Amino acid sequence: MRREFKLPDVGEGLTEAEIVRWHVKAGDAVKVNQIVVEIETAKSIVELPIPWDGMVAGLLAEEGQTVDVGVPIIAVDTAEEAAGGGGAEARAEALAEDMVPEPPAEGAVEPGAHGSPAPKEERQSVLVGYGVKTGATKRRPRRRTPADIPADSAVGPSRVAMDSPAPSTPDAAPAAPGRVAVLAKPPVRKLAKDLGVDLTTITGTGPQGSITREDVHAAAEAPVTTPEGPEELVEERIPVKGVRKMTAQAMVASAFTAPHVTEFLQLDMTRTMEAVHRLRTLADFADVKVSPLLLVAKAVLTAARRHPMINSSWDEAAQEIVVKHYVNLGIAAATPRGLVVPNIKNAHALSLPDLARHLAQLTETARAGRTQPAEMSGGTITITNVGVFGVDTGTPILNPGEAAILAFGQVRDMPWVVDGELVVRKVTTLSLSFDHRIVDGELGSRFLRDVGDMLEDPLRIIAWS
Repeated sequence: MRREFKLPDVGEGLTEAEIVRWHVKAGDAVKVNQIVVEIETAKSIVELPIPWDGMVAGLLAEEGQTVDVGVPIIAVDTAEEAAGGGGAEARAEALAEDMVPEPPAEGAVEPGAHGSPAPKEERQSVLVGYGVKTGATKRRPRRRTPADIPADSAVGPSRVAMDSPAPSTPDAAPAAPGRVAVLAKPPVRKLAKDLGVDLTTITGTGPQGSITREDVHAAAEAPVTTPEGPEELVEERIPVKGVRKMTAQAMVASAFTAPHVTEFLQLDMTRTMEAVHRLRTLADFADVKVSPLLLVAKAVLTAARRHPMINSSWDEAAQEIVVKHYVNLGIAAATPRGLVVPNIKNAHALSLPDLARHLAQLTETARAGRTQPAEMSGGTITITNVGVFGVDTGTPILNPGEAAILAFGQVRDMPWVVDGELVVRKVTTLSLSFDHRIVDGELGSRFLRDVGDMLEDPLRIIAWS
């Protein structure tokens, strides 16, 4: 039997994803739970398993294509017989359909996207391969296809034809007065719109002269020509999608919701840099990279314990400040697909060697583009290390739902006055942005000063822990 695997909701309440990379091709044999494709949602890269044994009949979506949840992306020929409603075939079918969510109720939005949660009656999706939580919503009946109807069925050919989906053919948009009709499928039209390509200027190479994705890409990459010859490309359009789209939405929401205040502190990091070199020689840190960020993180965790209000959030609906007596420490990370902010859960309870290992693992996972949604949720306070880019400081925007974010600038040699003498020291600049609804100037200043004091003299970390 031929089965079509539909793009599932991977537990984030999202409506679409981009096909990043296929791990299989037509003709390949696949096993239950084998990873067949990587997709990029608005939050991360996710690997999807297949729910059947069988052979790949065809890939229904191309790499780079954005697909709506519920749309088939791969067809698989399975060995099961369509018999009754039980057995392995029925279980595989139930699993495949459970991975596709029901359409949300009218007006529902992604929780947190616009400050209002989706209706509670909707069924709650969880990660692929683990089924779904039962809710009030009933599964919609599946459209019957000829393959679903037993040979001895009483349903006639005319009924089968009505229940079967029509073959996919390119759509010819009706030509408006003065416009030229073009032959192209909806995904090709969307790609052309995203790339800023005028379909009426393309000669199609597909069936019946239809325009293909390759035709659109070729038109987008072609240089502008003039009678004198080709010109240099002066503009480029990049579709805003995936992680970058979600980051943009989150930053706009944060910037125009929380009143930001930013304070700056320049300090002498010489003793901290010496401590970093000492830690690298200890056996406890032999298997992990020790960087100045480790002690900055430890200083932030220690200062947050001394000033709990800095580690809190604003509950607009309840008109309450939620003070969190645990720290999920976020570390902003630049990736090829945009900015992500994974966090170390319960970082306040970790020893220094364990904190170093978590920092290294977080960074490695983020750079590989493998950070999962659960690793980016629930953060309470964030550090952004702009110093790795050779930048002294900045005015960071709060990660949504948090009250403070610390920017750590580059450490560089600078003239500094010590005991009345001008000497060269290791100097950095910290900047702290905070939500002025929660954190007033005194609290923000005391927290920043405490972090600075611990970095000027790392022994204070021990004294204040």
